[in-house]
Amino acid sequence: MLQTFRVWATRAYYRRANARAWRGQFTDAPFSTLQLPGPGGQLQTRVYSSKQGRDKPLIIYFHGGGWVIGDLATHHPFCQQLRAHTGCTVVAVDYRLAPEHPCPAALDDCLAATRWLAGHVESIGPTNGNFVLAGDSAGGHLAACTALAVDAALRSRLAGALLIYPVVDHYSHPYPSYTERARGQTLTSAVMRWFWDTWLEGRGADAAGAAGAVIAGRPELSSLPPCLLVTAERDPLRDEGRALGTALQHAGVDLTQHHYASAEHGFACSQGPNPDFQHFMTLTRQWLDSLTTGAR
Repeated sequence: MLQTFRVWATRAYYRRANARAWRGQFTDAPFSTLQLPGPGGQLQTRVYSSKQGRDKPLIIYFHGGGWVIGDLATHHPFCQQLRAHTGCTVVAVDYRLAPEHPCPAALDDCLAATRWLAGHVESIGPTNGNFVLAGDSAGGHLAACTALAVDAALRSRLAGALLIYPVVDHYSHPYPSYTERARGQTLTSAVMRWFWDTWLEGRGADAAGAAGAVIAGRPELSSLPPCLLVTAERDPLRDEGRALGTALQHAGVDLTQHHYASAEHGFACSQGPNPDFQHFMTLTRQWLDSLTTGAR
């Protein structure tokens, strides 16, 4: 009962906090809804179509929230801004959440959604026929895991991966930032541990059924497309994100990396149009344009 209440309360808080951060700060441009077939039933999505997207890849977006909270509504303002700043058509995917649907439900949903969207990209909205996988925090984790899991046919059309302060490793492999940035920002180390424990039902990351849940150390990192990796200083996930950057460089992945020295976890999606957000959007637009022009 206590766990149920905590999940409900945390979801409600996250929804209210995001709505408050963005209130009056964006234009509520039109979007459409689309239901996709998923392994556990229909998957809800929102399609933010862009007339400018004809020469740009489709962005498939997975929201953050520790695999426990977050939904299409919490990231609605951000996805609108992503469409407006980049000119890309964006599809936000509402995958199943824990504890109702523990690991690997979210992983399965994101892969199924990607396969369907990539197979129907011409009918979704203006795009150049390719796609980018994107997400923040746990959504960044899901984007990276999905990019690693797609087959060769899809990988040939996977133009890039946008990883915004992603979850990379289980807390049982602690990085200094888990201690140095344990408190003092919205995402604390204790909350991150709770997210992991809820998603994995208290099991370790090496437990049966949790295969593929950890990105760190995976030998197939070299198969990833060009990546834009963003990290924040005030974030328990800071050091695992930076470690991912180092691993991607060693694996020969085409990497663009930026560290926001005064920002906290959530700055891009959950705090409104602050200066770091504006810089991030400019960086993202330039990176996406480089995927199209080949200018690196």
